[in-house]
Amino acid sequence: MIDKSQIPYLLALTKLKGIGPKRSKVLVSYSGGFEAVFNQSKRELMSIPGIKEANAKAIIETKDVALKTARDELKYLNSNPDIHILPYTSEHYPERFRLYEDCPLFLYFRGNLESLQAQRTIGIVGTRDASSYGIDICQSIVTELQDYGVTVISGLAYGIDTVAHQRCVETNVPTIGILGHGLDKIYPNANRKLAEKMIVQGGLISEFPPGSRAAREHFPMRNRLVAALSDAVIVVESAKKGGSMITADLANGYYKDVFAVPGRISDSRSEGCNLLIKSHKANLYQSAKDIAYIMGWEANQSQPRQMVMPLDLSDDEQTILDIIKELEAASPDQLIYRLDLTLSQVSTLLLNLEFKGIVKSLPGKKYTLAHKY
Repeated sequence: MIDKSQIPYLLALTKLKGIGPKRSKVLVSYSGGFEAVFNQSKRELMSIPGIKEANAKAIIETKDVALKTARDELKYLNSNPDIHILPYTSEHYPERFRLYEDCPLFLYFRGNLESLQAQRTIGIVGTRDASSYGIDICQSIVTELQDYGVTVISGLAYGIDTVAHQRCVETNVPTIGILGHGLDKIYPNANRKLAEKMIVQGGLISEFPPGSRAAREHFPMRNRLVAALSDAVIVVESAKKGGSMITADLANGYYKDVFAVPGRISDSRSEGCNLLIKSHKANLYQSAKDIAYIMGWEANQSQPRQMVMPLDLSDDEQTILDIIKELEAASPDQLIYRLDLTLSQVSTLLLNLEFKGIVKSLPGKKYTLAHKY
């Protein structure tokens, strides 16, 4: 778990101009820590792979404002303890996100933290203008999925999203809403009471800080998190273009299984679903048994999810991993002695392994495996 003193620097990283998740992780790795990024000179920043002169200049020019904004934001978060900050290295950070290079450095979360480690997840997306057919199908999907012990993921928007979340609350199925704005508000406002019910067994996730409005450009980013957190995605009703089709494309890009509910060829609400099936971008959905067959699930039985661990380890990283496996937990001093490296080098290697989700820190400055490897 990250040292609390580093949280302002973690928050500030996302506020640096032109620096996204991938570059941020590179910066932290080569600098040796979150705070260390803000102590680098322009020349030192330019020596880091992928950091051009324009990037280094932007970091130098915006870091003070970024830190001030982060500290102001942290004051708000400290006064609202129901909003959790989940750094990339946190044990509560969803493993399904951690597998991707562009995953957020951290997430804002309200709700039941255990729901983030659900063994089976299904994303349900669709049009905001749902028909009675779409509503009925969506409700039946959730009802049937109860037998498979899933957590349902959606975007808390009008239409199919709302129907899916509402049915989950009614049937005690854990459900998580991915928001395109800060957790200090709920959009649409009509879903506020629903959201409060969702956080009992599930929760609300956002990568946007409190105060962020529901901007149009935020929703494609939200869709990518819906796709990443779901083991499979079901499109209930959708036009040829829109957020649901974007989510389906993202899910395919993440090698997730996609399902689509077929509709009448004359119904504009079903054009997207029919197109996904026709173009072999989605499996035909008729019942939850279709998902169980494709996913290899059995009813009333939750199988532990197998993690795919990164294999692109350097020789020193692999050696550290072997030592930690041998000792079960190792301190930086033990690793320095065994590896004949400096403290700075070992710290950077450990940070890289934390970023890859392979090791985690323990009280007493020791490190152990985060997962069986």
